[in-house]
Amino acid sequence: MLPITKDIQIEDIVVQLPQSVSYLRDKGIVCVVCGEPVWGTLNDLAVQKGLSNDSIEQIVNELNQIFQSV
Repeated sequence: MLPITKDIQIEDIVVQLPQSVSYLRDKGIVCVVCGEPVWGTLNDLAVQKGLSNDSIEQIVNELNQIFQSV
């Protein structure tokens, strides 16, 4: 898997890094509804939640750290 960016599709991140679902939920980003990934990119969902660019970059960095530890 390539490094995670803010432009990754939610479906791709859920499939490639299932651990991301609980992490994102803790950040207020719901990426799975009724067992199906939400459409759009990580950035789309983060912006909808009102997160700043700095917060989005922090989430991307932390997700990459999670991926590297798996």
